[in-house]
Amino acid sequence: MAQDTTTVAVLGPGGVGGLLAALLARAGHRVICLAGEDTARTLRTDGIRVRSGQFGDFTARVEADTELREPVGACLVAVKHTSLAAALTRVPVGALGDDGLLVPLLNGVEHPAALRARYGTDRVAPAVIRVESTRVAPGVVQHGSPFTEVDLAGDPVPRARLDALAATLAAAGPATRVLEDEAAALWAKMSFLAPFALLTTRHGLPLGEIRTRHRDELTALVTETAAISGACGGPADPAGALARYDAFPPGMKSSMQRDAEAGRALELDAIGGALLRAAERHGVPAPVTARVVRELTERGY
Repeated sequence: MAQDTTTVAVLGPGGVGGLLAALLARAGHRVICLAGEDTARTLRTDGIRVRSGQFGDFTARVEADTELREPVGACLVAVKHTSLAAALTRVPVGALGDDGLLVPLLNGVEHPAALRARYGTDRVAPAVIRVESTRVAPGVVQHGSPFTEVDLAGDPVPRARLDALAATLAAAGPATRVLEDEAAALWAKMSFLAPFALLTTRHGLPLGEIRTRHRDELTALVTETAAISGACGGPADPAGALARYDAFPPGMKSSMQRDAEAGRALELDAIGGALLRAAERHGVPAPVTARVVRELTERGY
């Protein structure tokens, strides 16, 4: 992070990216949001307005453009897999400069390899974020969770650069830590997210009804996912995952379920597909996962 620790680009200033952009700007950093021309114009004019129980209600001024045109300390990638390929055209290869890091905040486990092939092995620092935050209009973010937590990793990235970025994020508000094991960090989220996303979307029900009406199916899917995670170097704690599900509010919906309800493209391949590919690579049986993914696919997702 030696080149510029105060300039951060945010690719995809939606619910998650918009919240982080606003927090970083409020903390005094220069923030460049990368988006389509209409959204960029709105952000340049009105800034980003945040409504948050954790951080308060505030408006942050940001810069905005349709493409990254100068070196930055970090570029946070906060789009979904379904729009990643198109979005990356806004970050040309070489635009990050000599020391800039690309920090994907995506669901799934396969994107780091693809991004490293494009931008360089030691330039990609995958992160996991735990937050509920929604873009309700261009430049307007509703942050609903009482927490915002970031786990930053990147096995090939020098630790000093990760620590510097983590300090920047933490000082802006999100609880941020650097984890030593990238695979463990990504699979920790994947093994929790996949059963939740797949089953709430498959049945069109919130979590509370999934864990009561479809308890056996949830337990089987959690067990399969934990086994796949363990084979890939991640955590394998199905009982712990079920306990976390039981502690969540019953009305909670997954982002995949919300996308299905809104008619948006789903991250089915990045979550369910990636899970099945990992299971096949490691010879882990996953019949329930395969059936649920197949049923969602047959519905046109």
